[in-house]
Amino acid sequence: MTLEILTSDALSPLRHGFFTRRGGASSGVYAGLNCGGGSGDQSEVVAINRARVAEAMDVPATALVGVWQAHTANVVTVTSADNGPAGRQADALVTDRPGLALTVLSADCMPVLLADNRAGVVGAVHAGWRGALEGVLEATLEAMVALGAARGDIVAVVGPCISQRAYEVGPEFLDSFLDDDAENARFFANGEGDRYLFDLPGFGLARLRAAGVGAAEWTRHCTYSQPEQFFSYRRSLHEGAADYGRLISAIRL
Repeated sequence: MTLEILTSDALSPLRHGFFTRRGGASSGVYAGLNCGGGSGDQSEVVAINRARVAEAMDVPATALVGVWQAHTANVVTVTSADNGPAGRQADALVTDRPGLALTVLSADCMPVLLADNRAGVVGAVHAGWRGALEGVLEATLEAMVALGAARGDIVAVVGPCISQRAYEVGPEFLDSFLDDDAENARFFANGEGDRYLFDLPGFGLARLRAAGVGAAEWTRHCTYSQPEQFFSYRRSLHEGAADYGRLISAIRL
């Protein structure tokens, strides 16, 4: 099956993509393009999936660069495919080196691809609620500026992630955001009982715009609500599944 790759005109002409689960070699709960080496999927099958992504990005598999994601605000500046980012706890990568495909994995959290095409600087971010609240998006922008990017020239695109209608949280979750900034109340809607619905992509876009990016948008795909296209951690919990696949997003100069 052909890979399904979501792209954005805002990042054109750079090669990039938010890959859906379609077109992979995995089976069972991982059926499709599972690119998560940390999942319980067979490692050789994950390698096949990643090789297909590398081919789509027109790079060797060794040039798919990622990190050990841990819901942090840490950013790695990548200078070569073998400079060891994979073993480092971080949730964002930036580079100004052509031929390196920066990648992040997700399954409800926000994958964010960024570029200043004029300066020749790109970035990729894995941003869940914790990382976004702790400033991973702003830290990524700072790292891109350090490589010569201009904030006003940076375009950021939030890929498929969990949407507000599917993201039910408790009052303690709301309190964490209100303790940080009372204005964060605008990202919550009332749910049933004492529950709330959190707008993760809206929160991410607001942080990016407040930080001065030239443009920021969301692809408007919900990972939870579209099982035929996307893996979802929260959906796997609700279904009682043993594990879940990981989606990959990538960008390169």
